[in-house]
Amino acid sequence: MAENKVEKKAAPKKAPTKKTITAKSAVKKAAPAKTEVKKAAPVKTKAKTEVKKASTVKVETKKAPAKKPTVSVTLVKSFNGRLPSHRATIAGLGLKRINHTVELQDTAEVRGMINKVSYLLRVEG
Repeated sequence: MAENKVEKKAAPKKAPTKKTITAKSAVKKAAPAKTEVKKAAPVKTKAKTEVKKASTVKVETKKAPAKKPTVSVTLVKSFNGRLPSHRATIAGLGLKRINHTVELQDTAEVRGMINKVSYLLRVEG
């Protein structure tokens, strides 16, 4: 059996190769030269100055937001044992318990929710 063993020789190591520097790589490695570029002064024309004058004349005024009408909604009956969609509507209106009152903006969405569960609510305003 000793005769059958063949010694494996390690592959000879390759000698490190020298890196050759090409003209392109030399340019990349060189630090970029700093050059100053002077910007040309903007040329003012008559049209531009007129536009500037017109824009400075305008004065922006902020309008106060218009007060939106509100509705007071009070839960007067319990929502226990009601349909799950009706319970969700009560929660969506922000009502938590009997005699709890909430001020809401008077929008079409809120009015639709109020109409859905109107038998549980008292609406004012």
